[in-house]
Amino acid sequence: MSRILPYEAIPFVEWSSDYQHHLADLLVQAYQEHGPIFRTKHLRYLPHNEIVFLVGPEANRFVLVDQRQKFSNLVGWSTIFPMVKVFGRGLLTMDGEEHARIRRLFNPAFTMSYISRYLTLINSITRKKTKSWLEAGEVNLHEEISKIAFEVAAQALAGLKGDDEIEHFRTLFLRFQMLTPSLEDFEARLASLRSELDALLVPKIEEQRRQLGDDIFGRLVQARDEHGNTMSDEQIMAHVNTLLIAGHETTTSLSTWLLYLLHQHPDYTQRILREQEAVLGASDELTLEDIKRMQSLDNALHETERLYPPIPNGPRGVVEDFEFHGYHIPAGSLAFYSILGSHMMPSIFANPETFDPDRFAPPKEEHKKNPYALVSFGGGPHICIGMNLASVEIKAIVTHILCNYTLELIPDQEIYQFYGVVGWPVNGIRIRVSERIKRA
Repeated sequence: MSRILPYEAIPFVEWSSDYQHHLADLLVQAYQEHGPIFRTKHLRYLPHNEIVFLVGPEANRFVLVDQRQKFSNLVGWSTIFPMVKVFGRGLLTMDGEEHARIRRLFNPAFTMSYISRYLTLINSITRKKTKSWLEAGEVNLHEEISKIAFEVAAQALAGLKGDDEIEHFRTLFLRFQMLTPSLEDFEARLASLRSELDALLVPKIEEQRRQLGDDIFGRLVQARDEHGNTMSDEQIMAHVNTLLIAGHETTTSLSTWLLYLLHQHPDYTQRILREQEAVLGASDELTLEDIKRMQSLDNALHETERLYPPIPNGPRGVVEDFEFHGYHIPAGSLAFYSILGSHMMPSIFANPETFDPDRFAPPKEEHKKNPYALVSFGGGPHICIGMNLASVEIKAIVTHILCNYTLELIPDQEIYQFYGVVGWPVNGIRIRVSERIKRA
């Protein structure tokens, strides 16, 4: 029997303060040098001044499924994302039976039959928001996609309808994002913003209790547990805020990078355009059945989430001691299962730095080598509840843009993914927009 080494023996990696600018390279290098477990210092995440990285499909399964009871989503996420205490404990930050119980309440609102109802909304908002692109001539792609995704989320998940209240809601979230604990009046600003958020959302919850709406927001408000109890306003707001942040950020990031990658690979873009013409014909109204037939687009989206996962690592607080690859990790540690690191493993994905959507198509199907190799949306009981909604929304947004516009990258831009809690193109992606000339 091999000897179990103490925590202090886990290989230590020294990263510079700008590591978030080139995280993928650092993860690959650390994995190649030390294997699937290593640690590094991170003073930002006090009292956990170190992170233990667990990398690869085996590690993903270990954390997400086989030994998930040893890890806490709440501790992990509240450590790296202090806004949890403002927004409250949503589904993302719940553990064990509490998570399972709440998820059962929410599941009906995220079935494909419900999601199909939102295609009309997604199509309408995308058309409305992109109309101004031609007049503007040049736009920041990431910023414009964010506006589309936020309005979809605000209407579907928070019951907001009017342009003014949606813009107010978006402004509040932007102000939240600019807050940092180092600000002298951090607590006061937080309290003020939370008060504004309550004033906006609580009346919407009360309205839904009276109207018994049948959309996602209505289902959340009316959901009852096995004892017939509904959730409090505070609980509903926590879930709505969590779903809105996660859904908006995911859709914005993946839609932006997918369009960027297609711009960089025009041959594959032509393949998608031919597929769209074959599926849609002269129709302007995209349906769920249309989306299901767009396999080339689906493969391109999978490749985008592999190369640019919106969340680079899954944070977990360690609540029980465990052993992994010959090392002992004690309770109280902070562990990350590395999504980005797993996606860049050449033993799973050939030439992992290369854009190759066909790796997801027969005969390659590289992701099927291991079911926990591609984990952009997590896995196991905690797999993202909004995964199917995000996929449909991204494909609808991208389909509309590709069918109607030609995008040209503005030259001399520094474009790269910066990873904080989530990833985004730190300088944006500026494009020139023209009307697409369709073949007769």
